[in-house]
Amino acid sequence: MDKLEFNLNVNNLDLKVKFQKAMEDKMFRDLVSNLNVSEKILCKYTSTLKDSAKEITNCKYCKGLNECKNSIEGSFLIPKNNNSGLIFSYVDCRYKIQNKYKDNISLFDMPTRLKDACISSIYTDDKSRVEIIKKMKSFSDSYLSGEKVKGIYLYGSFGVGKSYLIAALFNELAKKNIKSIILHVPELVRTIKESFEVGNYAEKFDLIKNIPLLLLDDIGAEYLTGWARDEILEPILQYRMDQELPVFFTSNYDLSQLERHFVLNDDKIKAKRLIERVKQVSEPIELISKNMRK
Repeated sequence: MDKLEFNLNVNNLDLKVKFQKAMEDKMFRDLVSNLNVSEKILCKYTSTLKDSAKEITNCKYCKGLNECKNSIEGSFLIPKNNNSGLIFSYVDCRYKIQNKYKDNISLFDMPTRLKDACISSIYTDDKSRVEIIKKMKSFSDSYLSGEKVKGIYLYGSFGVGKSYLIAALFNELAKKNIKSIILHVPELVRTIKESFEVGNYAEKFDLIKNIPLLLLDDIGAEYLTGWARDEILEPILQYRMDQELPVFFTSNYDLSQLERHFVLNDDKIKAKRLIERVKQVSEPIELISKNMRK
């Protein structure tokens, strides 16, 4: 019994020494000074309190999520009082809170930079961009007021920023807690085929059909098969047309060119049927501009 008590005293002394050493750090002192608990309890949590003080310091001088040094990106560890001593939890930092709306946007085989697309940064020196911005604002105003409104079929030459423009609109609406999906049509068929193998086909297909806002990016660039046209694209557009859900498109083709693209084995009827659904869920706008990728 005497030996046990001696070991306990040694352990308590060691904890106190570590605590006093930690108190040499100003951020640690500031942190524990705001906790209404005894030094005995603080000594038991010295190691975790040091971690917390370090993460709070990291956040204080951080300039963005890409510079985050904490164990969980965009969060920091804080202590709170409870009846038995202290509890620790993670809190989102100011940058993560500011970017929380980005969780409302899902990207399928698309560059992550599209989540940073911003209407205020759109190049507006040519009339074609001014017109599309006006159209985007009109859509946003009507959609937020609860109106049933068509999406946009944005077509034009390669590299003029079509995807960026629609992504900027989706980002603005994401701040209103409206969810969206941006997917690359040439990869859509491959993704659906893979989902057959893992058994989540129906779940993924339903998500695409029901998401409030959908962008089918680069339609017309896919390797076309009858299955892709009639079992993937047509059901998506049919469902969204029936439910009056808007669809956005980007393409290098105008609608007449897209219709010719969808003709297989001289079956013009199915191609025309698909284009009619495109027209029902979107309005065509041409974007003529210089290649922004050069």
